[in-house]
Amino acid sequence: MPSRREVIAMTPQEVDAYLREQRRIILVTIGPDGFAHPLPMNYGIDDEGRVIMTSFAKAQKVKNLERDSRATLLVESGHSYSELRSVILYCDTEIIRDFDECERLRKFMRVANATAAPQRREQIDATMHKRVVMRFTARKVVSWDHAKL
Repeated sequence: MPSRREVIAMTPQEVDAYLREQRRIILVTIGPDGFAHPLPMNYGIDDEGRVIMTSFAKAQKVKNLERDSRATLLVESGHSYSELRSVILYCDTEIIRDFDECERLRKFMRVANATAAPQRREQIDATMHKRVVMRFTARKVVSWDHAKL
């Protein structure tokens, strides 16, 4: 008989679909004082299933990742216990500074797509020369979907 953990775990396809339908992710890096530094972020998924985010190059989260490229990402949803769904990604991070590559990767960001507010797109366009793209490659994935119970 499968364990409860095995029953509620999402398949890789379910994880991919879940991540693509959500709007916000929690990025957790390690700050200079050793404490976790969690932040809600907009994100996108590239063609290889990696999480993509953009940030100002001088932001604390980028400084944290320059020092230690490991990051944890968390997406969760549901109001009642029986609706809870979540994915945790334990990742290695690549910081991309090349302007042309950053521009290419922006297409995966939800804020860069046609449904984003025009003001937000304009803001990103105007500040892109000050930004980097962070690309997260998961080395471990933990998921659960309580609706499977």
